[in-house]
Amino acid sequence: MKRRAVRRLPRSEGPWAWLAAGSVAVSLLMLGGLLLLIAVRGLGHFWPASVALVTLDDGRAIAGRATRELPLVGQEGNERLYFTGNRDFDGHVWEWIPVSAIASQQRPVDLVVLERRRYGDFIGRLVAVGPVGLSVDHPDQEAVWPRLQARLQAQQALRDERDRLVRDTLRPLVQRVDANPGDHDAREALAEVNDKVRALQAGMHGEVAIVESVGGRRLEQPLDEVLRAWRPNAMSPVEKLMAWAQNVWRFLSEGPRDVNATGGVWPAIFGTVLMVLLMSLLVTPFGVLAAVYLNEVAHQGRMTHLVRIAVRNLAGVPSIVYGVFGLGVFVYGIGSSLDEWFFSDALPSPTFGTGGLLWASLTLALLTLPVVIVATEEGLARIPVEQREGALALGATRLETLTRVVLPMAVPAMLTGVILAVARAAGEVAPLMLVGVAKLAPQVPVDGEFPYLHLERKFMHLGYHIYDTAFHGNDVQAAMPVVYATALLLVLVILLLNLTAILLRHYFRARHGVLARQP
Repeated sequence: MKRRAVRRLPRSEGPWAWLAAGSVAVSLLMLGGLLLLIAVRGLGHFWPASVALVTLDDGRAIAGRATRELPLVGQEGNERLYFTGNRDFDGHVWEWIPVSAIASQQRPVDLVVLERRRYGDFIGRLVAVGPVGLSVDHPDQEAVWPRLQARLQAQQALRDERDRLVRDTLRPLVQRVDANPGDHDAREALAEVNDKVRALQAGMHGEVAIVESVGGRRLEQPLDEVLRAWRPNAMSPVEKLMAWAQNVWRFLSEGPRDVNATGGVWPAIFGTVLMVLLMSLLVTPFGVLAAVYLNEVAHQGRMTHLVRIAVRNLAGVPSIVYGVFGLGVFVYGIGSSLDEWFFSDALPSPTFGTGGLLWASLTLALLTLPVVIVATEEGLARIPVEQREGALALGATRLETLTRVVLPMAVPAMLTGVILAVARAAGEVAPLMLVGVAKLAPQVPVDGEFPYLHLERKFMHLGYHIYDTAFHGNDVQAAMPVVYATALLLVLVILLLNLTAILLRHYFRARHGVLARQP
C-alpha cells in the first residue's frame, strides 16, 4: 500500500522571537529618545533665541525669552514662562505671564542682551557707551552699538593679556620667591610683573555702558563686568549659527562661573578623561594578572572556585561602599602616612592626606577590578587547549606559551573588560564625592610645573558637575539647560573612550585572531 506523503509545515519560532525583537526595538527607541531629548535641550541652550517685547493688558511691558508654556492650574488657558534677566533690578529672572493677559508681542531689533559676570544677563536697550559720568542727553543710537563692540573687544584683549601674565610669569615667580626668599632678582621681576598686571586692571576699569530696561529703568554697567553682547532680533540665521558654534566652543573651552550655572566645563572634561585614563592604567595590570593566575596557574579546586564567586560578588557591591573604603584606607591611612614621612613641613595642611586625583583613580580601579578579571578570564577560557599544547610541543616553555601565544589572543577580551570598566567608572559620582572630586577646582592636575602631573590635587568631574548644578544651584530653572548639555557631553566622552578601546580590540582581534573553543 502506497503511503501518502505528509507535507511538513515550515518551522516557526513562535511568539517568543517576535517578543524578543519587539523588546530590543522598544529599548533602542527609548535610548534614542533619551539621547534626542538631551541633545535638543542641551544644544538648544547655546542658540541665541529671539527676545520678545511683551505688553500686558495693564500697560506693563517686559522683555524676555519664552521658554515654555503650561496650562493654568484650576483655570482655563495657559501661562508662559519668560526669562527676563535683570536680576539687579527685580531680584529674579523668571516671570510667569498668563497668555490671556498679553495685549501685544513684538521683536524690536534694538533689544540688547548683555552677558555679565554678576547678576546674570541683562535684557534691554543700549543708550550710550563711554567713560564714567558721560552725558546721555543726546545719545547717538546709530554709533553706540559698534562702539560697544569695539570696547568689548579691547576689554577682552586686556583680559587675555592679564591672564597670560598671571599664568606664564606671575605664578612661576611667586613659586620661585617662595622657594628662595633671598632671590632679589626674582623679587624685582615679581614687582615689575605686578605693576604690569595692575596697569592692565586699571585699563579695564573706567568705562561704562548706559543701558535701559523696557520699563524705563536705567543702569550704569561697568564694561569690565560684561563678557559679551548681542542683538538676537537683528541677527540673520547665518549669524545665529555662527554665534551658536562660538557658544558651544566657549562651553567646551572655558571654566564655570556663577556657582557652575554658567560658563564652560573644560576643567570637568579634563578631569574626567584624566581620571579614567589613570584608572585604566591602574586596573588593567592587576585585573589581567589576577585572571591569568586564576585560569592558567592556580590549581582548579574548591578554593579557586570560591575566589571566582567572591570576585563576581564584588562586582555587585554598591559604589558608595568603595568610596568609604577609599576614604578610610587610601586618604586617611596611606595618605596621612605619606604626609608624615615626606611632607611633614607642610603639616597640618595635608598633601596626600586629603582627597585627590590619585585616590579617586585607585578607588575606581578597585571598583572596576572585578569586571576586568571576569572579562579577561572568560577570554582566556575560550582559547583552545590545542594552542597551548602546540606551543609546548614545539619546545616553548610555559612562560613563553603564556606571553607569546595565550595573552596576545586574549587581548580583545582584556579590552572588553577595560571598555566595561571605563563605561562604569566615567559615570560614577558617589565614591568620588568622598575621595577627591571638587565643586570648583581652580587648577587642572596637569601643568608646566614639576612634576607636571599633580596626583594630590582635587579635580572636577562631569558627573559631579551635573549633580551639583542640578541640585545645589541658586536657580535650578536656569541650570537645567547646562545640566542637559553636560549630560550630553558626558555621554559623548564615554562614547569616545569606548570607541578607542573598541578600535584597539578590533585591531588585536584581526592581528592575532580569536579562536573559539570547539565542542
